Amino acid sequence: KRGRIHFSASGVCLRGLSRNSAMASVELQLLLLILIANGAPIIAAVVCGDWGARPVDGGRRWADGRRLLGDAKTWRGVALAPLATGLGAVLLDWPAMLGVVIGGGAMLGDLLSSFVKRRLGVPTSGMSLGLDQIPEAMVPLLAVADAFALSWPDIVATVAGFIVLELALSRVLYRFGIRDRPY
Repeated sequence: KRGRIHFSASGVCLRGLSRNSAMASVELQLLLLILIANGAPIIAAVVCGDWGARPVDGGRRWADGRRLLGDAKTWRGVALAPLATGLGAVLLDWPAMLGVVIGGGAMLGDLLSSFVKRRLGVPTSGMSLGLDQIPEAMVPLLAVADAFALSWPDIVATVAGFIVLELALSRVLYRFGIRDRPY
C-alpha cells in the first residue's frame, strides 16, 4: 500500500514513498509512540488513583542516602506504558511488539533519568531540562534504530521534536489539572 511501512523478518521495507518522505513519516509515528509511552503513566495516575502506585524502588536508598528513584516512578506506569504503546502501534498498523519495545525503552530511559536526578539532588518530580526528556526518547529510538535504519540525524531530530512537544503538552496537561506541575 502506498505510504505504508511493511514489516518483514529482516526489518522494515518502505514502499511507495521517497526515502525522505518515508523516514519523515516513520519519525512522526515513532514520536507519537514515544509520546504515548511517556503520557500513559500520567493519565494512569489520574484514572487509576492509588491502584498500582507502588514505587519501583520500594523506598530503597542508594549509598548517598537518597531514594533510588522516588515515589513518582511506579509499577503501574512501568507496566502500562508498554501496553499502551503496543496498542498505539497496532492502531498505526505496526506490530504490537514494536510498540511494547518502544514503551519499555521509554520507561527504561525515564527510570535512568530519575536515578541520575536523585544522584544530583533533584527532588522527585523536580524539573531538569534535557535530562527529563532526552533519555525517555533516546533509549526507545536506539532500541528500534536498526529496524528503521535510523541515522543519527533522524534520532536527534526525533528527540528534539519530543522535547518541544513534551514541554508544550506538559503545560496543557497542567492547565487541565492532569499534571501537578507545568513541566
